[in-house]
Amino acid sequence: MVVIEHNLDVIKTADWVLDLGPDGGVRGGEIVAEGTPEQVAATPASYTGQYLKPMLG
Repeated sequence: MVVIEHNLDVIKTADWVLDLGPDGGVRGGEIVAEGTPEQVAATPASYTGQYLKPMLG
């Protein structure tokens, strides 16, 4: 199943996360991070990871 989501409560429970960015529009569309929520949280270039990290403890 593929879910497009911005809610961190949903993202932190996902089996696999594909983070696209780094921004929207012409400054986006690149894979910034992918993996488990913990792997994404450990990726400094991921804006999603920066917000996800404190939620994972």
